[in-house]
Amino acid sequence: MNDRKQHVVKMAHQLFIDKGFQSTSIQDILDYSGISKGTFYNYFASKNELLMEIFKTSFSKLEKQRDEVLIGQDPSDMEIFIKQIELQLVANRKNKLITLFEEILVSHDDDLKKFIELGKIRNIRWIYQRFIDIFGEKKKPYLLDCAIMFMGMLKENIKFTYFANESHGNISKVVRYTVNRLINIVEGLADSNEQLIHPHVLESWLPDCKKPDQTFRKKLKQQLVIIKNSFHQNHEQLKYMDLLNFIEEELLDSKNPRRFLIKSVLLSLQGYENQERQKQIKELEQLVDDYFEQIEAK
Repeated sequence: MNDRKQHVVKMAHQLFIDKGFQSTSIQDILDYSGISKGTFYNYFASKNELLMEIFKTSFSKLEKQRDEVLIGQDPSDMEIFIKQIELQLVANRKNKLITLFEEILVSHDDDLKKFIELGKIRNIRWIYQRFIDIFGEKKKPYLLDCAIMFMGMLKENIKFTYFANESHGNISKVVRYTVNRLINIVEGLADSNEQLIHPHVLESWLPDCKKPDQTFRKKLKQQLVIIKNSFHQNHEQLKYMDLLNFIEEELLDSKNPRRFLIKSVLLSLQGYENQERQKQIKELEQLVDDYFEQIEAK
């Protein structure tokens, strides 16, 4: 996104917070951001599309921050998950996203409502994947149910502690309390072998979870071959071959590639004195970033 378009997104976001989405006209946006109507429609087909861009920009920043929390950390550590959830709640509060969500949900705009619902499902999918990291594959059949219940509990706990003036501003306390209840639920479902929703429904809920296209596959394989060939035929090559193979398998074979794990592996591959190899790894990192940006834009 170019600087001017980013400026319009930022200005419109502030207007929607101050005046409300429905009460803000396109002319208000033009006046506040200092652009012409032609420039606006060059960037966005409608005010709705602009609002979607605001959400996409906010979600993209959040996902990057969540992934950064995990780099170099143990993904099964519940404390790391708690930090990620706190980060998400703070970002939503800072960007006033909940207010915008609520305005959309009471509106009659089906396209915006569908967009918001898909965003909720993507968040459920992320939590489900993190629960697999934390609780393990054996409990996987119950973890979509748990992800849905966790989000419901967290939302209501935040709302009613606010009404009761309890823990106001203390997001950490609410998150930790909810996580502790969640741990008991996971163990209880595993013991009773109860399941409400099978995880495979995520594929039908989010049909955009597709494997990478052939162009990306070809570019990725070419770049990996270049890097592999740059290592000497000795223990150095063997040491890093598994890391490169992991990146390939995660991106090409997994239905939902885990960006934070790939980032962590890329971090392990950096720091060489060999400038040519540093350049090759940077190119691989850019290829991976471009791929995830395309996925997030869908």
